[in-house]
Amino acid sequence: MTLQLDDITLTYPDGTQRVTALERVSLTAQPGTLTAVTGPSGSGKSSLLAVAATLIAPDSGRVLLDGRDLSGLSPKETAAVRRERIGIVFQSSNLLASLTALDQLLVIAHLNGTPLSVAHPRATELLAAVGMGDCVGRRPHQLSGGQRQRVTIARGLMNDPRLLLVDEPTSALDSQRGEAIVQLLRRLTVERDLTTLMVTHDERHLQAADRVTHVVDGTLRRLADR
Repeated sequence: MTLQLDDITLTYPDGTQRVTALERVSLTAQPGTLTAVTGPSGSGKSSLLAVAATLIAPDSGRVLLDGRDLSGLSPKETAAVRRERIGIVFQSSNLLASLTALDQLLVIAHLNGTPLSVAHPRATELLAAVGMGDCVGRRPHQLSGGQRQRVTIARGLMNDPRLLLVDEPTSALDSQRGEAIVQLLRRLTVERDLTTLMVTHDERHLQAADRVTHVVDGTLRRLADR
């Protein structure tokens, strides 16, 4: 699935004024590639990810998935696109304390109406794919930070999305565990032909990306291909 952000401008209210978060930003991400979005704190990185996820509608510009313009969709239709085609991995794992690693994924499938007979083997396969096959019965307090992040990534893939959006996946991890998570994302991107957009403030992880986008003060400053 090809993601295109076409001339995106996004502003937020600030008292009687509006603050510009993104200004005429355009970006294209292709299947099988990992695009990193980096920049200083407050530069607009997370806003860009939220627009790509259709969580926030821009003031102007278009979000296109495989050429389909999502800007004219109703809230219900947009929610269906997110549920069926987009996987989101938030900065905080937000795992439910009472659920096992396996159940974290099964509850997503249940919300989407997927039968347990289909969801259970898929959840098991995904946990194995992210290196958590031996931890399916563990709850969040029994997992390390890196393990929780792996479960979160598996959860984001549970409904077989074609677009994977990841927000600061290494922010709570040390450098070694952070590197392992980024390499995992790269491997899954290639193996599953995902279009992956990853926001990160840590430039040590940019070498894993196929393309690097720098956002400064809401504008796209430089785009580097690897």
